[in-house]
Amino acid sequence: MNIAFEKDLEVKGYIDEVINPNINLVEEINRLKKEKNAVILAHYYQEPQIQDLADYIGDSLGLSQQAAKTDADVIVFAGVHFMAETAKILSPSKKVLLPDLKAGCSLADSCPPHLFAKFKEQYPDHLVITYVNCTAELKALSDIVCTSTNAVKIVESLPKDQKIIFGPDKNLGKHIIKQTGRDMVLWNGACMVHEIFADDKLEILKREHPEAKFIAHPECEPHILNQADYIGSTSGLLKYTIEDDSRSYIVATESGIIYQMQKASPDKTFIPAPPNNMCACNDCPYMKLNTVEKLYKAMYYELPEIELDDQLIDKARKPIERMLEISARYGL
Repeated sequence: MNIAFEKDLEVKGYIDEVINPNINLVEEINRLKKEKNAVILAHYYQEPQIQDLADYIGDSLGLSQQAAKTDADVIVFAGVHFMAETAKILSPSKKVLLPDLKAGCSLADSCPPHLFAKFKEQYPDHLVITYVNCTAELKALSDIVCTSTNAVKIVESLPKDQKIIFGPDKNLGKHIIKQTGRDMVLWNGACMVHEIFADDKLEILKREHPEAKFIAHPECEPHILNQADYIGSTSGLLKYTIEDDSRSYIVATESGIIYQMQKASPDKTFIPAPPNNMCACNDCPYMKLNTVEKLYKAMYYELPEIELDDQLIDKARKPIERMLEISARYGL
């Protein structure tokens, strides 16, 4: 038994196992990466220590691209469930691990596949585009998957007379409509993190920091986006703060990205946009379920593993591959 554990338990009890506080988890994780030919993919919203351990850090599009081309035998996905599912869909022969299976997504939960299937039946002549923040079952009901990075380009790549259903995020859908002028049928879903930014508190914050630019993710509500100096995906927001000349920014998205912003621009100031209550709700509680300890356990036991039916993988892969093809065409 590895010395990291205080007692010899059955593998089925690994979640509750107590890790010896004297070991160096970073060293152990790096050792296991080499031993198991594993790669760690981490979303920008993960805790800083996990981001530092990752082989690749990115948003949904970048992580999907890395999952599709990795040569590793094991993919450890420090993110949420739909992201790990996407990795499994693109690399079905590889073992895909998620440190905590409870790391779900409020947006994905807002669109049950069986209800969306009935919704889709009402518009038989519509092409279905779904945001990547959804379940494998929902992807299987789609014609094309998109991310916040490539959504506008994907819609613009289609004939102007093509009728479109877009789901599950209504706010991203409204943003796409505004950018493209297209008339899309929207599913009524949303991300709880991006719907909690408060107008009144934001106005106070902007008065306190008149020099700060306000930047926002397109999952935010329209009345928030209307105030933004820049709207972009997670990676887009990061790139903007690196290339822009301003010295301070108010950031309306999950606060985990601020760690990378600060690393890339240590001389700049980043202020998280205020939620409409007293909790730290601009932290995604699902993303933060992953910890370094759980990451270590996942790699040691190679559990929890994401497993999907072969037929579901085949159906869900096609719209993702179409997304990747369009992204490559536009250099996204």
